[in-house]
Amino acid sequence: MFPRLAAVNIMGAGDEKFHYSDGSHKWIPPDLAYDQEIWDEQVRQHKLGHLRNERPKARIQRVV
Repeated sequence: MFPRLAAVNIMGAGDEKFHYSDGSHKWIPPDLAYDQEIWDEQVRQHKLGHLRNERPKARIQRVV
């Protein structure tokens, strides 16, 4: 009855290191030797990019 809506996932170049395959954000650094505070700040800045609705320079994945 209702139209089917498609979620659009837009990821920019280099965003892969901040996202799991389901699109959620990684809060654990990619390497155990990586400083957690630095990683937290990088993720925070990355998420601010989402909030500013920056236009990515990469692929668009459409999930139906």
